[in-house]
Amino acid sequence: MAQPAIQDASQDSAVTPSPADRRAAAQARRQLALEERKRSFLRMVSHELRTPLNAVIGFSEILSQELYGPLGSPQYREYATIVHDSGLKLLKLVNQIVELARLEGQASDIEMTPEALDEAIEDVVDSLRAEIARRDVIVHVVGAGALPSVQADSRGLRTMLTNLLQNAVTHSPAGGVIHVTAARVDGEIEIAIRDQGPGVESAELPRLLQPFEQGGCALTRTHEGAGLGLPIVDLLSRAMGGQLKLSSSLGAGFLARLILRAA
Repeated sequence: MAQPAIQDASQDSAVTPSPADRRAAAQARRQLALEERKRSFLRMVSHELRTPLNAVIGFSEILSQELYGPLGSPQYREYATIVHDSGLKLLKLVNQIVELARLEGQASDIEMTPEALDEAIEDVVDSLRAEIARRDVIVHVVGAGALPSVQADSRGLRTMLTNLLQNAVTHSPAGGVIHVTAARVDGEIEIAIRDQGPGVESAELPRLLQPFEQGGCALTRTHEGAGLGLPIVDLLSRAMGGQLKLSSSLGAGFLARLILRAA
C-alpha cells in the first residue's frame, strides 16, 4: 500500500515575498547606493578642493605679511588679507561637508574615552580667543577647574564644543556674556551653553538640525554660515550615545544642551 507523501513543514513556513515587498527592497537598495555615491562624491570634491585652497591660504598669508619684501601699494596687502580670510572660510566649509558626509555614513572611527571637560573647554576657548575678542563678548565657564569628565571621542568632543561655542559667540551682542555650565544628571553630564543673542522662534528649532537649513530670524540669516555646525553636533552626539537639545524664543537668547555619558 502506497504511503502518503510527507510534506516538508519548512515549505509551509516559507513566505514568498510579494511583488510590493520586492519593489520596496529594491528601492531601499537603490537609495542606499545613491547615498553612498553622494558621500563618495562629496569626499572626492572636498579632497580636490583642499589642495588648491591650502596653496591660496599659504601664499596669500605670505603676501599679506610681506615676508619677502614690501608689495608697494598698501591696497595689495589689504587684498591679500581678504584672499587669505576668504580661503580660510571656504576651507572651513569644505571640512564641515566632509565631516557631515562621514557622520551620515555611520562613522566607524569614534573612539570613546574618558575626557576631562576642563581641558576640552579650555582648548576650545583658546582656539576661538581671537574671534571672542573681535566680537567683544565674555565666555564665563561656571565651575572652571572642577568640571566633570565625560565618555566621548576626543576630537569629536572638541568639534561639538567648538561649533556650539562659536555659534554662541557669533550671535551674541557686543558686551554679551556666554555662560557655559556642566552638571551631572542621572549618570549623564549635561553641558549647557547659553548666549544673550536675539534668539529664534521655537518652531524654527527643528530646522536648525537639518544640514544647510537656516531659521527665519536674525540668528541664522544675518550672519555667515552654511548651517552645518548644529547638524554636525547633533550627528556626533548621537554617534557617542548622547543627544543635543535646543531651546530658544525671540528675544530670550539661545540655549544648547549637549548630553553625554558621565565618565
